[in-house]
Amino acid sequence: MLDINEIKKIIPQRSPFLMVDRILELDPGKRAVGKKCVSYNEPYFEGHFPEEPVMPGVLIIEALAQVGAVICLSIEENKGKNALFGGINKARFRNKVFPGDVLTMEVELIKRKGNIGIATAKAFNEEKVFAEAELIFVLG
Repeated sequence: MLDINEIKKIIPQRSPFLMVDRILELDPGKRAVGKKCVSYNEPYFEGHFPEEPVMPGVLIIEALAQVGAVICLSIEENKGKNALFGGINKARFRNKVFPGDVLTMEVELIKRKGNIGIATAKAFNEEKVFAEAELIFVLG
């Protein structure tokens, strides 16, 4: 398990754009499970949407990508590099994410060639799936 300080040693994102609170499971280069506790104090809720605060889908995908970045950058040969988006495929948003929700984010690297990786990603909790996507990473 990695806490926020250990996550910050692996990926470069910082507040307010660090979207992972904890890594619960990590198999470097293969798979990780992360947590995001969604708080009403998140800066995007001020404008999205004031009457019905909903976490933007693009930020759910970003949170999933950060878990994926932990997978890629936790390998010794990739330490100090950045994991950038190469693409997003098959993204589906199944349910709204509200303040108070806790996202479990499961990401698995399914293909890797050179500096490019493809991962499956899912954000969910005990009751529902929030989002699913295939993420393409480019290491640089």
